[in-house]
Amino acid sequence: MANAVKGHLDRRREVIATLKALGATGARVFGIYLTQVLVLAGLGALPGLAIGAALPFLIAWTFGAVLPLPIAPALHPGDLALALLYGLLTAAAFALWPLGRAHDVPVSALFRDEVASDLRWPRRRYIVATVLLGCMLAMLAVELAYDRRIAAMFVAAAAAVFVLLRLVAALIILTARRLPRSRSPIIRLAIANIHRPGALAPSVVLSLGLGLAVLVTVIAVDSNLRRQFLAALPDKAPSFYFVDIPAADAETFDAFIRSRVPRAALERVPMLRGRIVAANGVPAEDLRPPPDATWALQSDRGITYGDNIPAGSRLVEGEWWQPHYQGPPLVSFEKRIADGLGLKLGDAVTVNVLGRNLTATVANLRAVDWQNLGINFVMVFSPATFRGAPHSHIATLTYPGGSTTDEEVALLRAVADAFPTVTILRVRDALDAVGQIVSNLVLAIRGASVLTLLVAVLVLGGALAAGHRHRVYDAVILKTVGATRMRLLSAYALEYLALGLATAVFGIAAGSAAAAFVIVRVMNLSFAWPPGPLLAAAAGAVAATVVLGLIGTFTALGQKPAAVLRNL
Repeated sequence: MANAVKGHLDRRREVIATLKALGATGARVFGIYLTQVLVLAGLGALPGLAIGAALPFLIAWTFGAVLPLPIAPALHPGDLALALLYGLLTAAAFALWPLGRAHDVPVSALFRDEVASDLRWPRRRYIVATVLLGCMLAMLAVELAYDRRIAAMFVAAAAAVFVLLRLVAALIILTARRLPRSRSPIIRLAIANIHRPGALAPSVVLSLGLGLAVLVTVIAVDSNLRRQFLAALPDKAPSFYFVDIPAADAETFDAFIRSRVPRAALERVPMLRGRIVAANGVPAEDLRPPPDATWALQSDRGITYGDNIPAGSRLVEGEWWQPHYQGPPLVSFEKRIADGLGLKLGDAVTVNVLGRNLTATVANLRAVDWQNLGINFVMVFSPATFRGAPHSHIATLTYPGGSTTDEEVALLRAVADAFPTVTILRVRDALDAVGQIVSNLVLAIRGASVLTLLVAVLVLGGALAAGHRHRVYDAVILKTVGATRMRLLSAYALEYLALGLATAVFGIAAGSAAAAFVIVRVMNLSFAWPPGPLLAAAAGAVAATVVLGLIGTFTALGQKPAAVLRNL
């Protein structure tokens, strides 16, 4: 919107100058062009509303038989009105700034703006109105989102990237201005185009940088989800979970499994069920943990005891108790949950087990690798804590190098016959279900990637179109003084290449940081930087910048100098 309004005002420069020379006030000029923008935005929103309203009917008619949920398409006037309001707010929020600048620019500056742009800020009321409309737009986006927390994070990140991109553009211009003078006229012209008045650097960097940052974020999230759930997870996950193994039959169960599958690895630990009723003297109902720790207080949790640190855990604070410890009850807590509940070493935790409240002291904190799908617990107690308490065992079975479906089915039937009270969970079935969900999620993310790329290219094209007038003026003047078409094309290509590369570096850095935040802080997964897809996206963005820029330049170079010079 900002690029479109800027380009529109650029093409109406002589009209605005004439209106102001004939006595039109700045407020009247502002009102005329704001009305134009809002009318055009409203007319442009109507096809979007029609397409959006028709899509559910089209999807239900085309894919209704294969969709997992029934769809009853209907028109929702309230939602369509909100969409129209969203579009008009977007138009107004991003049009006010360039329109506000036209209010106070004098007639002489409007005519002289071709070679000496006036960089003054708009009046305070236009700045305040822009900020207020921007805040309203952000609030509407958050309110309409299904997950408001994610939406608020996205809005904040977009605003931060917007500011950073303006700083990047200013840094590029400053660097180009201070570069040593080259002997090559092509290089000199390319560098001068980056920092001259009316340069495309701010528009190109902002348009391409924001789109590329979002695209890199989507690609990195896609790659990490595929790595986590479709590649690494099935390789390291156990094949079976065995739950509710009677304590009296634990040794017999171990011998049975080892006789059937001697090459597989069996891990078995005792397990009880308990609910946290107080943390450091504060009742559970009065605790206000963050969302990622709330689940530890919901219903009963699996707990265990043992002499050694469980597999898949790493001690990060405190010390583990000595083997065969017989003192007062001690508990080892998972660190992130302990932090969420406000627990530290030496604090007391009360757990209700089998209807009896038991208080233990936090002896140490552990970091747990939940992603290996092994047996892990938030709380591990010292062995003597549950002496004499009735409990069962839980076990996992892992085939080194994998197993076949026939092997797993045969073992499943044998265990079911020999130990009918034991609950058997086949992990492969769960992983297949998770894999299907993740595949659908990845497909949706890739669709978002395509849409993001399309929007970025369109916005970039709008940014380049906004500077078309300057390109025509430059090309005509340079051709008049003897520049050849090939020399001008080389200079413009070098300019677009430099802007694309600088923006791509920022887009990769910002997008990677955003993806790492989403993967690590929101999804609680490990992050790995995927160099291939991100570098390919950056190369595509740079190529798009050069190609779109040269397409616009061809039309500028095709202008006849005489006709243009007569109309200056």
